[in-house]
Amino acid sequence: MVALDTPSSHKSSPRRRRWIVGITGASGSIYGIRLIQELIVSGFDVHLVITEAGWRVLKEELGWETTRRQAALEACFGASLTDGRLVFHPNADIGASIASGSFRVEGMMIMPCSMGTLASIAHGISDDLMTRAADVMLKEGRKLLIVPRETPLHAIHLENMLTLAKLGVRIVPAMPAFYYKPQSMEQMIDFLVGKVLDQADIDHDLYRRWGDEYNGL
Repeated sequence: MVALDTPSSHKSSPRRRRWIVGITGASGSIYGIRLIQELIVSGFDVHLVITEAGWRVLKEELGWETTRRQAALEACFGASLTDGRLVFHPNADIGASIASGSFRVEGMMIMPCSMGTLASIAHGISDDLMTRAADVMLKEGRKLLIVPRETPLHAIHLENMLTLAKLGVRIVPAMPAFYYKPQSMEQMIDFLVGKVLDQADIDHDLYRRWGDEYNGL
């Protein structure tokens, strides 16, 4: 007979606080990069997925050398890759840890999110790791935050967003604000990253909130 482990034979380890971050082929890849940096600074582990189109945008917008992807990630995130705070998953790896509901995470943020990825999630099409991980968030009742980046929007785009909103997905469009008088592109990027962190209930000081005194941002 095979001996069954008793509950006392399993020692639970401290739960790691993890977020999944997806970067797709929509313009605004810098948003996802800044989000990852802030999550790591805030003490979270990050599991990263990038679509093929997402890699193309990283090359076009940020000048990444995407033929050497591991080196490009190391150049951007350094020690976070080697010490386990950042884990990269190829989008084709449908058997990765984040494809299973038994792998515990706080939730998933797709920033930026293309209309193609958004449509797949809205209609339950999970044929790669990005859309499968998002589908897991829905079925497990975990947080899913999507930052759509497209303009103008037609009716199908809007209907797909409404479908996801009805399922509890938080939709945070890539819309800048100007009430805090941003002085640089970096401050405008940080504003949007901060809005996403707000939806995830993660403390930060990336932008001046309405009603606060001007603090030099």
